[in-house]
Amino acid sequence: MTEKFIPIIDQRSQPRELLRPMPPIAPTGLLRDQFHRPLGDLRISVTDRCNFRCVYCMPKEVFNKNYAFLPHSSLLSFEEIARLARLFVAHGVKKIRLTGGEPLLRKNIEKLIELLRVIRCADGTELDISLTTNGALLAQKAHMLKAAGLNRVTVSLDSLDDACFKKMNDVDFPVSSVLAGIDAAHEAGLGPIKINMVVKAGLNDQEIVPMARYFKDTPYVLRFIEYMDVGASNQWKLDEVISSQQIVERIQQAGYALSKLAPNYESETAERWRYADTSNEIGIISSVTKAFCRNCTRARLSTEGKLYTCLFATNGFDLRALLRAESSTDVDISAALGSIWHARTDRYSELRSSQASAQHAQEKKIEMSYIGG
Repeated sequence: MTEKFIPIIDQRSQPRELLRPMPPIAPTGLLRDQFHRPLGDLRISVTDRCNFRCVYCMPKEVFNKNYAFLPHSSLLSFEEIARLARLFVAHGVKKIRLTGGEPLLRKNIEKLIELLRVIRCADGTELDISLTTNGALLAQKAHMLKAAGLNRVTVSLDSLDDACFKKMNDVDFPVSSVLAGIDAAHEAGLGPIKINMVVKAGLNDQEIVPMARYFKDTPYVLRFIEYMDVGASNQWKLDEVISSQQIVERIQQAGYALSKLAPNYESETAERWRYADTSNEIGIISSVTKAFCRNCTRARLSTEGKLYTCLFATNGFDLRALLRAESSTDVDISAALGSIWHARTDRYSELRSSQASAQHAQEKKIEMSYIGG
């Protein structure tokens, strides 16, 4: 069998020079970028490793036994992550999501959650701390995560059909174990629990209605996500996207009437829909067909400390070097964070079909597995 060659770029070895603010931007909690978007959410990747090899994220053709994952010394320590988190929060962050790779593979992840739990927002309120997981280790760790201070979890689940699910995760992992993890998280009080399904045409789109049916009368919120053009390893094609409109139509054609709801908050990425005969709802994330760049408040911190201001970025800012420089103070790091966000002009998804974005797409974007979804 001939191996498939998928060219990707290794962003881990390409630090970007930090911007130096002139003058420094004070951490008032009111930081805005060039389109007046606040800094409200921070996604933190705690590991580049995963125990799945999902075909749209970490395919075996790339992430095989020869792939060089980061050594532990390259990762940000929990103390370094917490230090950065405090500085981000001072600039306005109110929500922190831990991602990977698979974040539950990071040893003693509950210790990091304990460090983050004591941080307070600029207005004195508690942080909203969540975690995205594939669910494989959730059953055994749910109560420990809750005790450490985690608020809620989002579980990635792309099919209820065991054969389809195993084909997608490519490590022969059963659906039943993920469902057991979801139930364990619910029992531990990690809610509201969201279930994320990435829909790819010809692979798992036949599972849209079964997923809607299964989760309709549960305490969980199912969210459908359009298949995205993140990185190069998934070899994304537009004709593999099932649009949000098509997803809603399929569910309604199956006999489930839906009514659209108002967003919970301005920067919410998912459109909310409610079943006509129940108070339960689903979410639709139109990452391709209905870009939400204008309300994006998310910054992303990679496993080894690079700051990315867009999921579709081609370059990151090396915060680890600044963190580990003996001369760097919190004031220095805070000023750098403020300068980076203030200069932000990212709106890739809105420009996806434009010439500028087409040129950007030819550059090697970061992989989703590197900074989380």
